[in-house]
Amino acid sequence: MSTIAEQIVSTLSASGVRRVYGIPGDSLNGFTDALRKNGDIDWIHVRHEEAAAFAAAADAAVTGELAVVAGSCGPGNLHLINGLFDANRSRVPVLAIAAQIPTAEIGTNYFQETHPQELFRECSVYTEYVAQPSQMPHVLEIAMRTAVEKQGVAVLVIPGDVALAESVVERTVEIRPTRSRVIPDEDAIRRAADLLNAGERVTILAGAGCAGAHDEVVALAETLGAPVVHALRGKEFLEYDNPYDVGMTGLLGFASGYRAMERADTLLMLGTDFPYRQFFPKHATTIQVDVRGEQLGRRHPIELGLVGTVKDTASALLPLLDRSGDRRHLDDSLDHYRRTRTKLDELATPSRSKAPIHPQYLARLVDQTASDDAVFIPDVGSPVVWAARYLTMNGRRRLIGSFAHGSMANALSQAVGAQVAHPGRQIVALAGDGGLTMLLGELVTLIQNRLPVKLVVFNNSSLNFVELEMKAAGFVTYGTDLVNPNFADVANAMGIYARRVEHSADLPDAVADVLAHDGPALLDVVTERQELSIPPNITAEQLKGFTLYALRSVMSGRGDELIDLSKANLRQLF
Repeated sequence: MSTIAEQIVSTLSASGVRRVYGIPGDSLNGFTDALRKNGDIDWIHVRHEEAAAFAAAADAAVTGELAVVAGSCGPGNLHLINGLFDANRSRVPVLAIAAQIPTAEIGTNYFQETHPQELFRECSVYTEYVAQPSQMPHVLEIAMRTAVEKQGVAVLVIPGDVALAESVVERTVEIRPTRSRVIPDEDAIRRAADLLNAGERVTILAGAGCAGAHDEVVALAETLGAPVVHALRGKEFLEYDNPYDVGMTGLLGFASGYRAMERADTLLMLGTDFPYRQFFPKHATTIQVDVRGEQLGRRHPIELGLVGTVKDTASALLPLLDRSGDRRHLDDSLDHYRRTRTKLDELATPSRSKAPIHPQYLARLVDQTASDDAVFIPDVGSPVVWAARYLTMNGRRRLIGSFAHGSMANALSQAVGAQVAHPGRQIVALAGDGGLTMLLGELVTLIQNRLPVKLVVFNNSSLNFVELEMKAAGFVTYGTDLVNPNFADVANAMGIYARRVEHSADLPDAVADVLAHDGPALLDVVTERQELSIPPNITAEQLKGFTLYALRSVMSGRGDELIDLSKANLRQLF
């Protein structure tokens, strides 16, 4: 008879799992030894369990397959929680093996005792405790099926002694995701068509749920004469080969995306969970399509909700739509987008003299130099802003990140998972200096696992996006300074090829050199700290807050900061 741990590994192997991310521990010994004996699944050793969970999330995101992460009892699996939150909110299938203390000691406040089945319930679609061998493999199969069908995290909590026990039932089942078409009923489709045909200024807001539906969304835009505003997670699926795209809206977006939404009298939401209520049009008729019925009307009041996959719903809807003869809303939105795009491109230029490098220029050079099928992974904070505005998607490139959970330190860790899953593909992590230093030890993971990740560091010696939020809210920046090392020196000391750039003239050559390097490489770029990522619509509250910040800064003896701010952003105003 096999052990429970061996049974778990054989089921994972039969289901196509080829990697498990984690750090060994005594409560995981049965599981890791089963991996060793099996030989079909690689153990990807990281330096922090949080990084392991982020890596698994990225693996699942780029492959669409179930990814697996493991943590030992107590602090070991507790470290998984942030990465698992990210995976669950990003809706990618991840199975977490959370080892537990010996069964006989549970409830005694034993060394490293926690109760993972309670801790992980909020960040999972399924969590269960395996108290005895007779529960297996049934509970494992349920966990795996739930993860792949609900596209989320399933957690299996198992004590080390149970993992080492002999199995009661000998069974190995292959768990694979099903493929389904989900289409609203005919009456709902007809009502949606009537509402859209009645609209004079229709705008489409499209998100990650449009994956695989690019052509159908473009066809809707053509028929309706509707500009397409994409959410951040929809960028990679909708921006390319789309003559109706007008960029993003929201805090990271473009003025053109905001304008196309604000002027709409009819809004068609397709597969998006766009969270910022203040950017929705206040008086438009709204129709929402989502495969998850519970999402309908969650963010904004709707006239009609349709439960369906975007591709199939759009295909059913198209024959019922009248081709709009009035293209004024579309033409106006596209013209505004061209002007907005021109202004953004004008900011992606070299700095004068010895001034710090504009982050827009760095992002643009990375975009121009990276491969046609690169996977870009920006850290939460200002790198996400520059990625959203300056990275170009083409249908082969990918853009993933912690876009729903919004966690720092995601870029390097997620790059590990993406590179392991696609060893021959260029993986480019756009790291903030704060995010990089939070999980700096994962640089060693690149060396240990021979991963040729390319790491571009936006080094502005600050928690830059936090500073922007403080300024907009009227607060004097405080507690955001970062005293950084020379990251190129740190990387070189670890055995990673690295360069540091402080002047714009040196940047093109350095970007090309680092991205072309055969192996892991790091580019440490000193960027302008005071660069403002101005949102598409500045509210009266933000204007008031920024004015208050300026007054408080002067009164607290920090007027020189305002001078630096003006110098850095003068070109954005004139």
